[in-house]
Amino acid sequence: MGASFCVMMVISLYQYSWFLFADRIQRELGWSMASLGLIYTVFHYTSTLILPFSGFMADTYGPSRVALVASMMVGAGFMLCAVFPEQCSFRIFYGLGGVGGGVLYGLSTATAIKWFPDKRGFASGIVVFGFGAGTALFNLGIEWLLEHRGLEATLLWLGGGMLAALMPLSLLYRYPELSPRTISVGANIPEAPRSFGPLEMLKTPQWYAIYFSFSLTVSVVLMFGAQMKTMARDYLLPDSHFRALLVLFPLANGLSRVLAGAVSDKLGREKTMVIFYLLLGTSVLALLGLGRIPTLFVATVLAASLLGGAPFALYPATIGDYYGSRYATANYGLTYTAKAWAGLISGWLSGYLFTRFGSYEVPLLVVAAGSFLAAFLSSPWILRPLTRKPLSSPRLEEAH
Repeated sequence: MGASFCVMMVISLYQYSWFLFADRIQRELGWSMASLGLIYTVFHYTSTLILPFSGFMADTYGPSRVALVASMMVGAGFMLCAVFPEQCSFRIFYGLGGVGGGVLYGLSTATAIKWFPDKRGFASGIVVFGFGAGTALFNLGIEWLLEHRGLEATLLWLGGGMLAALMPLSLLYRYPELSPRTISVGANIPEAPRSFGPLEMLKTPQWYAIYFSFSLTVSVVLMFGAQMKTMARDYLLPDSHFRALLVLFPLANGLSRVLAGAVSDKLGREKTMVIFYLLLGTSVLALLGLGRIPTLFVATVLAASLLGGAPFALYPATIGDYYGSRYATANYGLTYTAKAWAGLISGWLSGYLFTRFGSYEVPLLVVAAGSFLAAFLSSPWILRPLTRKPLSSPRLEEAH
């Protein structure tokens, strides 16, 4: 799990440092907000749509060889963007890095689910904490490189560093041996009656509520990841406050995943989702009303970050709870494609709405409404597990 955590920190640059690259591209190359939003959207489509295929390959043949190829894609993506800085080629090569990053994300999350089936929420929260918080270590350095060395050199340095870090780590990936384990189950966690394959999962109505809610909720942190620097400029945020956000935003985003995962192991997935999503929508509305005050802008963005990372821990655990561990990589990979639609909302759509209306008021209202709708869809009265067995009975769970 330590290798998964470190890998997550590295690949997070594609998503949570994008607002720094986008600002530099706009200043150096003059590309429009809609064009930049399209690049971010392409990244989310490539990083998510690959997961069902890569999850099946890893579940069938093991994760290390798949992870090694993905690591090469991640490093090559940045380096090729530096060499070919035209809009079309930039989209292609940033998307190539997205393919590799998406594969590694799926493998890392599945590793946690498979090794720790009795603490899925907390284990997946720890691993995805690396993805949410990783850029806290890198953003200030990336901003310095962009200002003093320019876009091309920064992308080349980052791509080379990613190759050097990820390739050795990818060789450490492995899943537990295929053997039944008896694990105890918390009183608020449902038991999967058996392991469901992806096609079987698609026949259950619960999956569609999960998928739609996932799309709506993650669009909040993705929008900040795509456009936080532009948003800060629109709200006249002082440079000192923005630099604080470069570190505090990813830390809060990462902590959200650990907190939500641990709470859900005790309280139950559905109740935790309702609480976090209602508070998430409220924090976005607070930003609309209070964001012109610099300190409150920082506070409300951090509140949204502290809540908005929760889906990335809650949904892999929920998929494991509802559909079992054997096909967890493929099942969550299929579910994770919901992030592509969130990328469309947070990337192209929010960029278009900002251009159309001249402020972030409408995009923020859209994602706030989505959070409230997801809270409704995730309530225990609507999102119910496939079955519940007597609480005193242990579960026989396949670890692979």
